[in-house]
Amino acid sequence: MSNELPWDQARRIAGSAPAPLPTVAARLSEAAGSLLATALIAITDLPAFDTAAMDGFAVAGPGPWELDESLAIVAGDSPSDLPHGYATPIATGAPIPVGATAVLRYEHAAIEESHGRRQLLAVDVLTGLPTDDRNAVRPGTDIRPRGEECRAGDALLDSDRILTPSMLGLAAAAGYDEIEIVPPPVVGTLIIGDELLSHGLPRAGRVRDALGPLIPAWVASLGTRANPPVRVPDTRNALIAELDDAAADVIITTGSTSMGPRDHLREVLRDIGAHWIVDGVAVRPGHPMLLARLADDRYVVGLPGNPLAAVAGLVTLAAPLIRALRGLPPMVATFATLLDDVTSHPHDTRLMPVALSGPANGLLARPLRFDGPAMLRSLAEADALVVIAPGAGQRGSTCEVLPLPTPV
Repeated sequence: MSNELPWDQARRIAGSAPAPLPTVAARLSEAAGSLLATALIAITDLPAFDTAAMDGFAVAGPGPWELDESLAIVAGDSPSDLPHGYATPIATGAPIPVGATAVLRYEHAAIEESHGRRQLLAVDVLTGLPTDDRNAVRPGTDIRPRGEECRAGDALLDSDRILTPSMLGLAAAAGYDEIEIVPPPVVGTLIIGDELLSHGLPRAGRVRDALGPLIPAWVASLGTRANPPVRVPDTRNALIAELDDAAADVIITTGSTSMGPRDHLREVLRDIGAHWIVDGVAVRPGHPMLLARLADDRYVVGLPGNPLAAVAGLVTLAAPLIRALRGLPPMVATFATLLDDVTSHPHDTRLMPVALSGPANGLLARPLRFDGPAMLRSLAEADALVVIAPGAGQRGSTCEVLPLPTPV
């Protein structure tokens, strides 16, 4: 194709084409994996009140103590004041009553009964015996004081961070119900082709659809919400209708990117007024791939129908586009040393599956067999795709590698 861009240029353009999606307020249960759009500032002290750090007894003043179990405190209580010289059971996380000076753990306590009274004593940790040492429990022992973790107004998390489950737990503990995020892009997949079977064995003229299962799972691993794939007949009108109906920020199509009699994608995109961003890439496999923006600012990534060629399009155009929509910077390049010679293409970049080994600062890449554009066997065993520039690929040379999604 005369409009083909060099591979590295096409990848950069895809990553710079969109602005991040507009920020939204999201419930914590919906925010994992999204980009935090605004810094998380503490809106209360944490903890918001003095709490027990251990199960045990709240004690007031030096021991021994009069034990009053009727005052027992659990999480969620509003406890009564604890008189000086008294003790009462308390659960981890329960509020410390006014008057309490420490928490004595159950395993460090002994109860003595005499004349109907129950007295609490500390246990000497060396001898294991009760002690009447009045200083056995220091004030503040096993109490989490109010504001120990943060004070209202403290910065808890900077913006532009991918939200992990632990971060969401912190936000919840700090009193947040919603936080501002860059939402995950919604990605729809259109599987084009009358010859594709959704189940059963291949037969004359009909092949199994390998990309319907592959693409949604792949783009979900990139931090998107992936819609189920939609099958599209090999007609112009059907393609126009599905492009119009797709409720997605990014529409990925498979097949119909070349110049055959049933390859309608390019013609359709031109007719509906799409803005071309990438129209072909000098890469093997996958050179007919394309990227366009529709009038309503949805993006179309056109992938070739052959499986390995389609994956080349995912890593070249879809992955950097999705990172940009999520508000993320480009991926930091990873490099590895080739363990075997690889035949390069005379003019185009070549992408091929490799198995990686060795430490992160000394990765080794072993090329895998069955690397034709229609093949998935090597890709299923690969850890990455290696980037072979024209004229490169010698054993012992250093090449960029594009890591593939890993199981979660």
